[in-house]
Amino acid sequence: MKLLALSTAFLALAAFAGAQTEPPNPQPVTLNRKTANTLIVEQVKPEYPALAKVNYIQGKVRLQVLVSPEGKVARANVVQGHPFLAAAALKAVRHWLYSPFRTASGALPFVTLVDMNFALRNMRQDQLPPQPEQDLSRQIRPPAMLTPPASRARLRHLRVLVSDDGQVLDVNPVDGFPYQYDKALKLVEQCQFRPAHWGPLAVPWYLDIDVPVEDQPAIKESLLVR
Repeated sequence: MKLLALSTAFLALAAFAGAQTEPPNPQPVTLNRKTANTLIVEQVKPEYPALAKVNYIQGKVRLQVLVSPEGKVARANVVQGHPFLAAAALKAVRHWLYSPFRTASGALPFVTLVDMNFALRNMRQDQLPPQPEQDLSRQIRPPAMLTPPASRARLRHLRVLVSDDGQVLDVNPVDGFPYQYDKALKLVEQCQFRPAHWGPLAVPWYLDIDVPVEDQPAIKESLLVR
């Protein structure tokens, strides 16, 4: 019995010591697009949304991605881009794979920018309407937040990309990425949204809201992508 007790105590002490010496999660570093592109292993191309085509919507979607030490896209955010195209770009980039970014201290997570271009290649410029995005916007009934988050923290202004089934596809990065982003995303995912509509069809669209987010330790300026 004494031997069993001593063995149990030793294992508990070893586990405690291991927990105390476990290294903290490494901070992500920032890679420029040229360097990050050399690490791409699998690049899934986005599907051009049919509703974007019929409304003559084209252009660039810029995404900010956080890649894990294993090379998987852990997080993706829309920096700019039409909501129809942004929803398609997010769906694709979340399946991208990168080679791990290795340093002398081991593989590290990294943040970088990704640009995806959507172009109506079968149409001449003179065949396009002069302001297709503005024309479409006037026809959209925007999404609405049905249940706001319950919190007394300081409000922050965020832009949410709401899917055509009322789910949160993205929350634009807030100051302190990725710490405050995680907090904001958890709060927003607790809310219920009514999706936007183009006529009888539900469509992805942006919604600006104020969300209570508690202050978090600021990430180093060198780690932020501007």
